[in-house]
Amino acid sequence: MTHDLEPHVHDAARAARSAALDLRAAPRAAKDAALHAMADALVAHTDEILDANARDVEDGRAAGLGDHIIDRLRLDADRVAAMAQGIRDVAALPDPVGEVVRGSTLANGLELRQVRVPIGVIGMIYEGRPNVTADAAAICLKAGNAVLLRGSRSASASNAAIAAVLRDAVASTGLPADAVQAIDPSDRSSSTALLRARGLVDLVIPRGGAGLIQAVVRDALVPVIETGTGNVHVYVDADADLDMALDIVVNAKTQRTSVCNAAESLLVHKAVADDFLPRVVAALREREVTIHGDDAFRATDAEVVAATEEDYSTEYLSLDIAARVVDSFEDAVAHIRTYSSGHTEAIVTRSLPTAQRFVASVDAAAVMINASTRFTDGGELGMGAEIGISTQKLHARGPMGLPEMTTTTFVVTGDGHVR
Repeated sequence: MTHDLEPHVHDAARAARSAALDLRAAPRAAKDAALHAMADALVAHTDEILDANARDVEDGRAAGLGDHIIDRLRLDADRVAAMAQGIRDVAALPDPVGEVVRGSTLANGLELRQVRVPIGVIGMIYEGRPNVTADAAAICLKAGNAVLLRGSRSASASNAAIAAVLRDAVASTGLPADAVQAIDPSDRSSSTALLRARGLVDLVIPRGGAGLIQAVVRDALVPVIETGTGNVHVYVDADADLDMALDIVVNAKTQRTSVCNAAESLLVHKAVADDFLPRVVAALREREVTIHGDDAFRATDAEVVAATEEDYSTEYLSLDIAARVVDSFEDAVAHIRTYSSGHTEAIVTRSLPTAQRFVASVDAAAVMINASTRFTDGGELGMGAEIGISTQKLHARGPMGLPEMTTTTFVVTGDGHVR
């Protein structure tokens, strides 16, 4: 049965707008107190959250969800504790609100400052991971924004439990509970209503698979920051340290497979292929990775599956990787330009000029030189918990932390100036 949830979503957005006005003027101490209360409440209510999550996992398995989706969905005590620590990490970060981006005194004596201010009401539409509920709430609140959280039906019980705990914690410190609201995910109309709440919602951020992101970008009437899928490449250059390359490839592919910064494609320069292919194939197969490779990889091991055009375009999110040998640096760059989703690209090389050429040649939100792609993460880059990884080019790109959840106001101070 289809229900029109638009009135409920727009009522929630109006309440969020009122809450955002209060948050806009809240001092850092008040916001940080709310964040610490949120973290403490998550830990205190771990059992309730895990009970709700267990229902979601059970329902997900019954519905036939894939293992990588279940992995994103599942919580345990350690993951809840990590969510709480992520909120504390956000509290410890500088408050971006009021930061002067630039300033000067003009020739006519006017004093000019461009300062960071909250965006207002932010809508999150996301799949799977319940930890996004806590991360998004923390980052939005710290930056002075109210947030509307529209998770997936597969995580509805988990998200509702987490949001309820966070709302009560915020209210206990004197800030408005409506700064954090969960939107009913039972029907697609709630997502549509959020996307069409122009004038009530200032920004929508989608976080999930390609289908979700494309649907949001296509249907939204409010501004969208597009987070992207991760068809992520590791290129092993002719000048690579092969021991280093092996460690990076294995880590980038297998450390956690169901995330957007996991490597999905491996490119190896032909100059090192004879030495490197047997080693990397053996290491990946030892970790149960299925390699979808070209003729060179298939000649190395009969278990390598023949790669197709689709394989090179796929974000697997599983123990699969597409692989090929390239004839040159230029060939590697051409492959990446053809198939990259613009998320993260990595090169392993001892040549500084080659590394610099790689950075200049590939178009991605993050470029790794002699480092695993798994470092494209707000926490790993010292930003605290992130709200998502943007692959667009306007306002925010790469991991989005606190500064990316603000906009700016020009403050002009005069002394009776008239034009």
